[in-house]
Amino acid sequence: MKGTYVLIIENHADTEVEIGKMGNIEFKKGFYAYVGSALSGLEQRIGRHLREADKSKKLHWHIDYFLASPSVEVKEVVFAETGERKECEIAANMDMHMEKGLNSIENFGCTDCSCKSHLFFSTSLTRLKEHVYNSFYESGFENVHNKDF
Repeated sequence: MKGTYVLIIENHADTEVEIGKMGNIEFKKGFYAYVGSALSGLEQRIGRHLREADKSKKLHWHIDYFLASPSVEVKEVVFAETGERKECEIAANMDMHMEKGLNSIENFGCTDCSCKSHLFFSTSLTRLKEHVYNSFYESGFENVHNKDF
């Protein structure tokens, strides 16, 4: 299965994490939404993100470094099947919600595109999830799925 996904992540404490070549970034306690796509295996990509950080998991993407932090936990994965790369459209829709209590971590997860960010922050889990689902629907997805953890 191919598709686009959003990881809904809780960061349990204010923390600073070294994110590869980006260097150290401060992450506030709260909730984050990371937008990604997997056109060569959605289940495998999500499974990779959900694996506990261990010595065998190579930290490759920005999100790998953040997920390796002991203060973070994936709460939910929202996804939709598509053969098209739609992550930038979802991220752009999320970006449009910035004035509604949503912030982004600039340049996070978007080194291969022209997006401002693929990681968004909110102090409210309810508000963040609302923006995530609305962003999928605004991108034309009708069948949006989720898995809680």
